[in-house]
Amino acid sequence: MSAVQDREFDFTGRDFERIRKLIHGRAGIALADSKEEMVYSRVARRLRTLGLSSFRDYLDALERGDNVDEWQAFTNALTTNLTSFFREAHHFGALRQLLEQRPRGHRARIWCAAASTGEEPYSLAITACEAHGSLNPPVAILATDIDTQVLATAERGVYSMDRIDKLSEAQRKKFFLKGAGSAAGLCRVVEPLRELLTFRPLNLLDASYPMRGPFDAIFCRNVMIYFDKPTQLAVLQRMVPLLAHDGLFFAGHSESFFHAGDLIHSVGRTIYRRVA
Repeated sequence: MSAVQDREFDFTGRDFERIRKLIHGRAGIALADSKEEMVYSRVARRLRTLGLSSFRDYLDALERGDNVDEWQAFTNALTTNLTSFFREAHHFGALRQLLEQRPRGHRARIWCAAASTGEEPYSLAITACEAHGSLNPPVAILATDIDTQVLATAERGVYSMDRIDKLSEAQRKKFFLKGAGSAAGLCRVVEPLRELLTFRPLNLLDASYPMRGPFDAIFCRNVMIYFDKPTQLAVLQRMVPLLAHDGLFFAGHSESFFHAGDLIHSVGRTIYRRVA
């Protein structure tokens, strides 16, 4: 018996196409044909939670707007979050160099546009601390994400010990508190590090963003791969004007923006600057 025949709920091609259209309109995510099983698995959880018996009823309710909060739950369900501390390490070396070159007294602003569960923005904060040799560097970090569940995890700053295995022993001791008793096996980001960050929900597809520039650095990594080219361009047209003229824009390892050559140009491996 096939996996499709074993499904708890009927899930038609029309259901899948409706979901693709809804999540693209809501979050810009372009789901490939190969994602059908993933979509079924994740959205089926919402049906169980709500006590619904069909995808059609669920999608009808979404489109009617019966439950505004469910739109967020739907978006959370279809958002992919894969992250780690100091992922794509060369970016953090470039950021440290940028911060060290800023004039004395300058308060740097950094935007992490896909904070996920927090490993990336805390890596930015650690880099800032190490660049300035202080737990209170002149740096402010804005961390945003469309997924409110992962953002709540990020704000808590609590992780299993294995998540920080690849950090140096000095970094683990300086920037994390090891849990004991009922918290054994967990660690928490130290308070001075947490104070460098502000967490806010944000949909990059919003027509305008509430924050103002300029940012010395914008990290928008492994997000654009989920957008089609027109959506990528529309997002970049809103983000790039918020970047300082000598600031850096960091993208994911498989992302390129040849179609946005009038906005940004490459200055390194997936590192960009604004076009003058």
